[in-house]
Amino acid sequence: MAVALPRDLQQDASLAKRRHAELCRQKRIFNARNRIIGGDTEAWDVQVHDQKIKEATEKARHETFAAEMRQNDKIMCILENRKKRDRKNLCRAISDFQRSFQKPETRREFDLSDPLALKNDLPARQSDHDVRNTISGMQKFMGEDLNFHERKKFQEEQNREWSLQQQREWKNAQAERKHAEAFYTETRLQFDETAKHLQKLESATRKAVCASVKEFNKSQAIESAERKKQEKAQELEDNLAEITNLLRGDLLSENPQQAASSFGPHRVVPDRWKGMTQEQLEQIRLVQKQQVQEKLRLQEEERQRDLDWDRRRIQGARATLLFERQQRRQQRDLRGALDGSNLSLAKEQRLQKKYMNEVYTNQPTGDYFTQFNTGSR
Repeated sequence: MAVALPRDLQQDASLAKRRHAELCRQKRIFNARNRIIGGDTEAWDVQVHDQKIKEATEKARHETFAAEMRQNDKIMCILENRKKRDRKNLCRAISDFQRSFQKPETRREFDLSDPLALKNDLPARQSDHDVRNTISGMQKFMGEDLNFHERKKFQEEQNREWSLQQQREWKNAQAERKHAEAFYTETRLQFDETAKHLQKLESATRKAVCASVKEFNKSQAIESAERKKQEKAQELEDNLAEITNLLRGDLLSENPQQAASSFGPHRVVPDRWKGMTQEQLEQIRLVQKQQVQEKLRLQEEERQRDLDWDRRRIQGARATLLFERQQRRQQRDLRGALDGSNLSLAKEQRLQKKYMNEVYTNQPTGDYFTQFNTGSR
């Protein structure tokens, strides 16, 4: 079991403290909500203030528009109610007029569709001056209407009353129309005044926002120019320091000692190594020459081995060719001997056939068969 020494405990405590500090630093740097390092808090405050002003202006504008819309809705409701009331009054007046002055009994053709005509009908003849008498009845003649003047006077009076009533209704309608047009004109003027006022407010707000944005952009431009100037001066200073360090460093001075490795004399640092020495180059060239000579020797051995194999292959091919020629010669001799024997056999067969034909033509058939059987025996 390992024993913890005070030095190990102190080292562990130091590592834990350093790890905790690193974690705190990471939280402080990588937290985008609470990080203020590298940021312009004053510019952020100005932007927040401008945003609040803009939101307040928009809110006031929306409230003004909402109030105007409510006023317009109220006016529209009033106009709609008035229109409904006027229509209702007109319908009531028309109904009253029809009920008072346009009764069915006053129509000229009412007697043709009177449901109580038969019930209320008078006798065929009531007097000599009865208007219902027809010409065929010879009860009334032209010019004998006693109620003509009274009826004509009544009709004229009725037409006059109707004409006066129509004139009064037309005058009332004209007055109401003029009143509605005057109210509509007044409402439109109020709307125009309200729109003009809102436009002025919007223009003033836009000018204020533009002025604040212009001032903010101007301050941002000044700060950006100053920051670029400082960055350029810092970059120039860093470049001069870097050039000085490079001129005085081991990289441009090509110090061969800087390539020495701490792992041994046979190893070097790759990014600092400036090349091999003359002795190392001579040794490499010697080894390369030895490798070239060894390679030439191996190539010569390979060439001699290929020549030996070619010679053996040619000898084998020559032996095979001689063997094939000998076999063809033996086959030709055998074929010649076979052809000679076949020729002699063919000649013997022809002679025998010729002999048989001669014997068959010279002897009778019975003798022939007797001789043939004898010969056969």
